[in-house]
Amino acid sequence: MTRAATATGEYPNDLPRPEGELERLEAAWELPKGWRIVTAVNNTVIGYFYIATAFGFFVLAGILALLMRTQLAVPDNTFLGQETYNQIFTMHGTVMMFLFAVPAVEAMGVLLLPQMLGARDLPFPRLGAFAFWAYLIGGLVFFCTLFVGLAPSGGWFMYPPLTSERFSPGVGADFWLLGIGFIEISAIAGAIEIIVGVLRTRAPGMTLDRMPIFAWTMLVFAGMVVFAFPAVILATILLELERAFDWPFFIAERGGDPLLWQHLFWFFGHPEVYIIFLPAAGMVSMIVPAMAQTSMVGHRLIVVALIATGFFSFGLWVHHMFTTGLPALSLGFFSAASMAVSVPSGLQVFAWIATIAAGRLRLTAASLFVLGFLFIFTLGGLTGVMVAMVPFDWQAHDTYFVVAHFHYVLVGGMVFPLLCAFYYWAPAFSRRPLSERMGKSAFWLIFIGFNVAFFPMHISGLIGMPRRVYSYPAGLGWDLPNLISTVGAFIVAAGILVVLADFLRNLRPTLTKSAGDVWKGGTLEWLENHTYGARSVPHVDSREPLWTHPRMSEDVKKGRYYLPGTMTGGRETIVTSPVEAVPQYLMRLPGPGWPHLIAAVFTAAFFLLLTVKAVALALACGGIVIAAMIAWMWSSDPASAGEADIGAGISLPTYVAGPTHPSWWAMVVVLLVAGALYLSYVFGYLYLWTVSPATWPTTPISMPSWPVTCLIVSGVALAAATRLLGSSRLLFALALACGIGALLVGLALDAWTQWQSGLRPSASGYAAMVYANAVLQAQIAGVVTAMGAFTLARLVAGRLDADRRVVFDNLALLWGYAIGEAALGLLLTHGFPRVAG
Repeated sequence: MTRAATATGEYPNDLPRPEGELERLEAAWELPKGWRIVTAVNNTVIGYFYIATAFGFFVLAGILALLMRTQLAVPDNTFLGQETYNQIFTMHGTVMMFLFAVPAVEAMGVLLLPQMLGARDLPFPRLGAFAFWAYLIGGLVFFCTLFVGLAPSGGWFMYPPLTSERFSPGVGADFWLLGIGFIEISAIAGAIEIIVGVLRTRAPGMTLDRMPIFAWTMLVFAGMVVFAFPAVILATILLELERAFDWPFFIAERGGDPLLWQHLFWFFGHPEVYIIFLPAAGMVSMIVPAMAQTSMVGHRLIVVALIATGFFSFGLWVHHMFTTGLPALSLGFFSAASMAVSVPSGLQVFAWIATIAAGRLRLTAASLFVLGFLFIFTLGGLTGVMVAMVPFDWQAHDTYFVVAHFHYVLVGGMVFPLLCAFYYWAPAFSRRPLSERMGKSAFWLIFIGFNVAFFPMHISGLIGMPRRVYSYPAGLGWDLPNLISTVGAFIVAAGILVVLADFLRNLRPTLTKSAGDVWKGGTLEWLENHTYGARSVPHVDSREPLWTHPRMSEDVKKGRYYLPGTMTGGRETIVTSPVEAVPQYLMRLPGPGWPHLIAAVFTAAFFLLLTVKAVALALACGGIVIAAMIAWMWSSDPASAGEADIGAGISLPTYVAGPTHPSWWAMVVVLLVAGALYLSYVFGYLYLWTVSPATWPTTPISMPSWPVTCLIVSGVALAAATRLLGSSRLLFALALACGIGALLVGLALDAWTQWQSGLRPSASGYAAMVYANAVLQAQIAGVVTAMGAFTLARLVAGRLDADRRVVFDNLALLWGYAIGEAALGLLLTHGFPRVAG
């Protein structure tokens, strides 16, 4: 028997398993029956739902693309009117980027990561389920606006002033702003779960160096989401405030600047290209070694390249703004950064080629999609280097050359790897694999059709065809390239139809008996999986444990490793240290339930009702959301069940607090999101100061003493509450209530001071920014207040003390952050900047 060394000796063990152990495990992870499956929270069920929904949006966006290509097939076509075309164009880009690309890779992470990491599930199953249902409901309602004349028509990038109330009246733009902002929040929720899951729920022994590359890519992906998405969320908040209340953030004649939107949007938008690409590259890095039956060449270098790509991607947003009149020094810097990012991407390409050369590639459908990805993405990268050169970009900007470029990057870099992943991993989650014959047929149709559709766009762009036009006159040389592109688009559609037919014919999702490891892969997702993942959690001592230990699958199935049953009678997973993956804690997981689903439904209703100005109904839905979240969170911090023996003589606590608990890590990530959003605001504040100093006061409003005093009192109360927990319930409650009350009073007094000075938010961009600070502070303070009330309720119920303190630890982190952000806001709006009179 193959054995792996552990801290306590050799593993697996040969001891017979207790009678009924497997049955109790299956009972703990039993799924709801019938229509109640919507209450399930298992990563496999949610992963299936997620992927099906994302691919459904891909098909819908593809249909919109066919309508556009039909309109552009011939000159002076009247198939679509101008406004209809603009709505379809806007919805196509929005659905592809926001409802397909990011959710699809996040869905693959939700489905694959627990199995790949050797975990029972991700650490916050209800959060993952909430994120999915919010995305599904919000996305469907948003897409349906197309059928009732309420769809936005300002492009998927929504540039003001075109999307301001003056030039885009009605609620179409509001649906985009509130709907997409809400969907991005659900994406951040998923990213939080992925970060904590990758860092804290790996199998014992799976150090960071042994972690699969796909897990690395999902970790970098989620980190990029945390820092990139807040910028576009802030942008949507500012534009919605401008449209609803006439606060002139983007109105140049009143001290705003429409370019501020571009800076915020593309600070999100260009990293999003790599947010989409990196997980797809991670899938390729898992599939190539399996198909070549050899280890990945340059594993560590690929990890470094992934991190470098993520880092560089945040320095590229001006890549989209070379023609906006920026200083030459800025253009030179961002041009160099745009070319530099190709280096780590190129390193990965050479590693894949070297791995293929080192092994013997089997020419399967998955392999063909990998080869197609390499060809198409490389071409997209080459044209990317071209548009990174400022003189060339000045000529090609806003032409069909750019359309061709980003489709080669996005379709080549994401859609081909995703289809490859479907054909590779289907046997792990389906009773039978997908058809090789149909997969190869689909590949050639999609590959040929894609190049026929998009390569001519390089030519039409270079001879002057602009983007975003719904018609064009004859005689300009654009007729033939557009007709060829339309033919190619329909060939791609035929290929996608073959894929869908293959799904209908062969894909049979299962949570019990799958087709199994038909590719002889080396990583843990190829273990036999059930609703609870693998029967037992293996000890990992290499990057390809199934290759290193050929009998591991059988030993895992017989329960010879860690956690072969349920130790506490419920759902559990092992929490390990973030670097060395040493077991630290047995985390109990929630089962199916309604609260997270109700919260998702009514959160979507809250945002959508705000869009149509039904404020009273929206507030009622908000109340239901709060009630559902209280019910959701009430059981999320169960009391200790003592020590649990997980096997190999290792006993783990069933309750921990502080930095050992995964929720502490989740709150830290939430604070990073909040900090990124507020730093985006600081950037916007200083940016408007630099571009329109004439509208700023020569001397800012003097800083009042009372808000400062209140913040100091709040900080002292936080420190007191931390010390008093467990010693005096009454004094703890008083410190908590007084401290949060002082925070609220301080923020209110500051806003009142601004108002009393005569400053009105609609007066100028400066005034709007000052009050935007108050809005952001109020959001954080509101969450702190709600969490404080929840903490007091648990104190009264006897569910909070010096040992059982996870809820308060999380509150303390957010409370301390709120005080710091409020102090920074006071310094910013009262102490800086001073404009010379």
